Amino acid sequence: MAINRTPVLKRCRSLDLDPTFLGYDKKSNRTSARAGKKMSEYGLQLREKQKAKFIYGVLEKPFRNYYEKADRMKGMTGENLMVMLESRLDNVVFRMGFARTRKESRQVVDHKHVLVNGKCVNIPSYLVKAGDVIELTEKAKGLNRYKAILEVTGGRLVPEWIDVDQEAFKGTVKNLPSREMIDVPVNEMLIVELYSK
Repeated sequence: MAINRTPVLKRCRSLDLDPTFLGYDKKSNRTSARAGKKMSEYGLQLREKQKAKFIYGVLEKPFRNYYEKADRMKGMTGENLMVMLESRLDNVVFRMGFARTRKESRQVVDHKHVLVNGKCVNIPSYLVKAGDVIELTEKAKGLNRYKAILEVTGGRLVPEWIDVDQEAFKGTVKNLPSREMIDVPVNEMLIVELYSK
């Protein structure tokens, strides 16, 4: 399996991204070596794509598949792409506060600690639908690890499209998010321009 081992803060610097969007509360004091230099149009488009891939932890091939699927759907391709990325199971677990970072939420799903509508799902890229009930397994609810995670993420803002009962480690997807509800600093129009060349 392909794994990106670049240090997170270094990657955030190169993409001009705040680490808080990934769940990290560290800050880097250094500036990127390319800061202040003018970028080409292609460079800007590529950076937006890399930013989206990095935030959601998606590799190139699946990302391209998401784009093609979003292109076939009704509505704006860029918005469809962002909604699809946001409704991945690992991202929803992160948004509910059951993991500190998106990487950790992916691991939580991989380790079969998540139930969707009562069934165990261990596929991080599983796309949730409106009305889905997502909760941790009974075994996971008893682990100290998740109590410690909730202490860290308890103050995190849960988006309005998810209803969460953090005490019961359970949440419901009220509806799929619109682009306005997604607070990720990605200009999806540049990604569309890059892929439509």
